[in-house]
Amino acid sequence: MGALDELTGRRFGPFTLEVSAERVHAFVTAIGDDPKRWSDFAPPVFANAALFTAAPVFLDDAVVVPFTRSLIHSEQRYTWTRPLAVGEMLEVSGTVTSVRVRGPLHFVEFAIDTQSKSGPWMTGSSVFLMSTEAAAASAEEAEPPVALRPAFGTTAPSALPKAGEALPSYPCGASRADLVRYAAATRDWNPIHWDHDSARNAGLSGTIVHGLLMASWMANAVGRHVPGVDPLRELRVRFRNPLRPGVAAEVTGSVVDGDDDTAIDVALAAGDERLVTGRIRVTP
Repeated sequence: MGALDELTGRRFGPFTLEVSAERVHAFVTAIGDDPKRWSDFAPPVFANAALFTAAPVFLDDAVVVPFTRSLIHSEQRYTWTRPLAVGEMLEVSGTVTSVRVRGPLHFVEFAIDTQSKSGPWMTGSSVFLMSTEAAAASAEEAEPPVALRPAFGTTAPSALPKAGEALPSYPCGASRADLVRYAAATRDWNPIHWDHDSARNAGLSGTIVHGLLMASWMANAVGRHVPGVDPLRELRVRFRNPLRPGVAAEVTGSVVDGDDDTAIDVALAAGDERLVTGRIRVTP
């Protein structure tokens, strides 16, 4: 099956993540959320910072590095059990739970769990598509100006729509400078998000927006309509196509009934092209 299969069941960590006020503020600012709302607690998608407390150690493992010539974050799931207070000290561990091979591609599932003295906070799993072969090259595009950023989050928060109704649209997008700020806030320093040559070597047309930053915008689009500091129960997304910096995108969604909560089917698109799709569960 290949060397990656040797890592199945291997645990990385635990690693420590301080949920400091400074780091939460930097993260909230980087994802375009409201800093006033998150002064005492971290937003649920601070899980991105937790994931990249453990994931870089896995990705830098000597066995894994040859398979990162082509690296795609395909799917992400998070489940939360409680709010995360500023000042907590998290322990984050990651485990390779499965490796599947399809031709040159390796589908690697990487699960994380987090806890502090207050108990478990969040669990999650990522699916990475990895290969020793470079992806087919896209046509090269020039990088946009560093500060070029589309309109962002201009709709006012309101009550969550009822089942069968549409979620208010949420405009979003990032500048190249935004991508560096997000990388600094999460430690997700994959160079395809800030270095043109690295993106080209990975087969991309140029730098691209972090998938988890797009997932954060989807969480913003839903969570801003749910009061309190514990708005989300579960997020599941699939990354389908990349978004270039400077390109305008939009989150839309529709509300459906759940058994014990409310589910919102969400999509992030640029024009007619869907880039990320998923479902978010909340307890209003």
